[in-house]
Amino acid sequence: MSDAPISLMPVRPGVAWLSKGNWSLRVGIASFVLILLAAIFAPLITAYDPILIDLANALKAPSLAHPMGTDHLGRDVLTRVIYAARIDLQIGAIGVALPLIIGTILGLVAGYYGGWVDAVIGRIVDVIIAFPFLVLVIAIVAMLGPGLLNLYIALTIVSWVLYTRIIRAETIALKKREYVLAARNLGFGHLRIMFRHILPNAIPPALVFAMSDFALDVQVGATLSFFGMGAQPPAPEWGLMIAESRSMMLTAPWTVVGPGLAIVIVSLVVSLIGDGFADKVRRLDE
Repeated sequence: MSDAPISLMPVRPGVAWLSKGNWSLRVGIASFVLILLAAIFAPLITAYDPILIDLANALKAPSLAHPMGTDHLGRDVLTRVIYAARIDLQIGAIGVALPLIIGTILGLVAGYYGGWVDAVIGRIVDVIIAFPFLVLVIAIVAMLGPGLLNLYIALTIVSWVLYTRIIRAETIALKKREYVLAARNLGFGHLRIMFRHILPNAIPPALVFAMSDFALDVQVGATLSFFGMGAQPPAPEWGLMIAESRSMMLTAPWTVVGPGLAIVIVSLVVSLIGDGFADKVRRLDE
């Protein structure tokens, strides 16, 4: 008989799948890192203040001094677009992280224990998911009041249910696998089985969904800011910048093109990362 140790974790090809991405994943991650670095080191990239008003330079067309022109208050549009990335990326990150954590824990519990626990969590999920996503987010923010904190609360309340459904379905399938049954027979605790043996194999589909959810949260944040329910003036935020310049779309189109392109580019970059993750998950399941 062999003396080799027995592993209770499933042996799956491509363990280091995060480090061996395809071109979609590599381009997406590289682009996202550049955007993130630009947001972090914004003061080193531009010398202008994103909030300081300079009416003498109001509505200047794009030039070498102002590559994206200036808005109606004389603020450099490129500077505000770069600084706005801090707020919008924060909306995407918090809007994904909190629901992912909550939904993962509840999905694990519901899928692993089943019974009345699964029934209770399932009914709560059904109630929340019955309402249109954006309508429910707007309703919650309208009740709590405008502001980023209330936006984060609304996104968390509405979004966790989707992660719960994904993790629950994966957990139900994985808890019947041989390595999980072996762990139970060896007397391992429920928490160890859930978080060490099931979660690592259940989380990849949720991470794939998180990428599209990140892009959606950025768009929702911009939408609510556009309607005055998200970021408040004079904060630089892409949706708010478009709202402040919508009356000048024909006379000074550069004031809305910059923030509009920023939303599109970030959504595209995150979608590339999501496609790369999805491709890797499919290969692992083959």
